[in-house]
Amino acid sequence: MQAEGDVIRFPERASVPLDFAAFFAEEHRGLFKALYFVTGNRADAAELMQDAFLKLWERWDRIDRIDDPTAYLFRVALNGSRMRARAARRAGQRLIPVGRERDPFDEIDLREDVRTLLLDLAPRQRAALLLLDMHGYRSEEAARIMGIRPSTVRALAAQGRAVLRRTSGDSHA
Repeated sequence: MQAEGDVIRFPERASVPLDFAAFFAEEHRGLFKALYFVTGNRADAAELMQDAFLKLWERWDRIDRIDDPTAYLFRVALNGSRMRARAARRAGQRLIPVGRERDPFDEIDLREDVRTLLLDLAPRQRAALLLLDMHGYRSEEAARIMGIRPSTVRALAAQGRAVLRRTSGDSHA
């Protein structure tokens, strides 16, 4: 009986397998079960298992340099699983923007509030604000559109903003 804290030693392999087919026959079932447990998908587990065995087969001529071929096989397979999961997360983040979804009803409410506030303005003030602030025209361009002087457009916009500040109670409007 072992005492608590004793190091448990597993028997070492008698020798490194000389035949890849024999190694495959011995290890594939255990690797598949482990990968199925990790991925939860038989097709993914089978594909990862094949990739891991292929990488080991590519190095089979140097198998004597690998301390534990079974451990190497499992490490390659689990690394492949992690790389796939990371790639899927990155792809998902590119396709699905992370953040708060906008409620279309909130936008309707906001538009209605803005419309109500704008209706409190005189028509010329409303036109000046819409051209300058919403459409981004300079005062010279807005003046040309409205058929008035640029200084008048700026004055109308300032008056309109003052009315909005009073109406909405917001000092930043």
